[in-house]
Amino acid sequence: MSARHILLGLLAKGPSHGYDLKRRHDEHFPQARPLAYGQVYTTLQRLVRDGLAEVAGTDADGGPERTLYRLTPDGARAAADWAGQITPPAPFVTNEIFAKVVVAILTGGDPAAQLAAQRTAHMERMRELTAVKTAADTDLTTVLAADYALNHLDADLRWMATTQARLTTLTAVTVEVDRA
Repeated sequence: MSARHILLGLLAKGPSHGYDLKRRHDEHFPQARPLAYGQVYTTLQRLVRDGLAEVAGTDADGGPERTLYRLTPDGARAAADWAGQITPPAPFVTNEIFAKVVVAILTGGDPAAQLAAQRTAHMERMRELTAVKTAADTDLTTVLAADYALNHLDADLRWMATTQARLTTLTAVTVEVDRA
């Protein structure tokens, strides 16, 4: 995910300082890794350098002085262009769960136990996300993020079920290859 473009999108709501942008990022993207303050300020400096944002003044609000940033017309176009681009599907699918199952097969481990334990962890996370999503005070962004995460977890669970059903064949093929 592009912090640069997300910050441009957040600035579209009006002038903001870095602290507020970081807080709003974390609110709008609750399932994403929170932005570090250093990343926010470094990105804002680059946006200003590139003419996509500009300093709109300072604001003390009873505390330390904070620099306010606002979107430039070029920044608004860059955010809209980025949002309108199709994100290509990943050409390579690498996942730690997949890697652990393969390594368990290759090393004579217990891939079935790995899959069962992972399934339990996935089901717990799905329960957590469903609870967040159905809470009375949940905003639309949180619901969308939870839906996205739930669908990915569901895809993982379907892959785990398929792999579990194929373990006998997979381990037999690995043993035959090792003998050759």
